[in-house]
Amino acid sequence: MTYQLLIKPSARKELEQLNDSILRRIDEAIGKLSNHPRPVGSKKLVGAPLYRIRIGIYRVVYEIDDNRKTVTIVTVGHRGNVYR
Repeated sequence: MTYQLLIKPSARKELEQLNDSILRRIDEAIGKLSNHPRPVGSKKLVGAPLYRIRIGIYRVVYEIDDNRKTVTIVTVGHRGNVYR
């Protein structure tokens, strides 16, 4: 079951600001979400229909729509700032 990956424009801007080494790691993790939108280690966020995955000190917050088979990347950032 393959999901379509969508990235919000604000998340795309956040990705563009990252250095190349962390960007490669995050890009790889995001790519895997199309085949496994709920990988081991992902967590559902309380109070919102969102999930998050950890990549070192960075977090990727995303939304899953099982009916439309889409994964939308909402935000990407440092663990101290991403949930604000």
